[in-house]
Amino acid sequence: MKNFALIGASGYIAPRHMKAIRETGNRLVCALDPYDGIGIMDSYFPNADFFTEPERFDRHLDKLRRKGAEKIDFVTICSPNYLHDAHIRMALRNDADAICEKPLVLNPWNLDALAEIEQETGKKIHTILQLRLHPAIGKLREKVSSEIRSGKVFDVDLTYITSRGKWYFISWKGNVQKSGGVATNIGIHFFDMLGWIFGDFKGVELQVSRPDKMGGKLYFKNANVNWFLSVDDHDLPEEVVKAGKRTFRKISIEGVDLEFSEGFTDLHTRSYEQILAGNSYGIEDARKSIEIVSKIRGMK
Repeated sequence: MKNFALIGASGYIAPRHMKAIRETGNRLVCALDPYDGIGIMDSYFPNADFFTEPERFDRHLDKLRRKGAEKIDFVTICSPNYLHDAHIRMALRNDADAICEKPLVLNPWNLDALAEIEQETGKKIHTILQLRLHPAIGKLREKVSSEIRSGKVFDVDLTYITSRGKWYFISWKGNVQKSGGVATNIGIHFFDMLGWIFGDFKGVELQVSRPDKMGGKLYFKNANVNWFLSVDDHDLPEEVVKAGKRTFRKISIEGVDLEFSEGFTDLHTRSYEQILAGNSYGIEDARKSIEIVSKIRGMK
């Protein structure tokens, strides 16, 4: 049984990590969040120590480390995007591996500094790239691999619309300096997936650039991608609205839709299984998608 700490316990994605820690037979020892209304912890780890101040949390990790047998093995990071870098450093400084949600960092040059700290501490930084573990996406990669070897360039269309209310733009997610903007916040999952399947990133064109939506063209070694991302519910197709849904995702390759609407529920647990087995995704796996969103952020 491994000892886990969690930063960002009140975040949207945090319960999936709590579930993954429990389902892999491990325990959450302590958690940190400035927001203290976290009743969800009662469903998973009611006996975990809880902190609202990072200084006291950091001190607690240090005290556990000095006790030896009670030290934290992994720090899971679900905090706002702009804090990931600092929280990864906190984990490694306390002799723990870091498990961090996407994006690992906002800019690619931060990855180089983190790689140095990995070398200095001997600890590992793991990132959650759960779409790579989705069965349908794995099959797609296998299917196109033979044609990619022959040099084929695929035509791909990506549309992802996930409606957000007014709160979104008041929160840190609506602040480009903190979230990286729409392309980073909701697009990086898909950019990573496309790069994993279709090879090296070659370039990007930006045709739509607003706080609530972005779109254009992405070029990989083996794919030309039309992409559109939005948090505006007015962009939802009529049939989706009539069905009472607020999210629409569609990926088509050469005009054939990829069906992957199901199979998402256990991907975090599978990610943890891979990490614990020594088969995780690390800094270099995350680099391509971070380079893409960083470049988009600097474009008009």
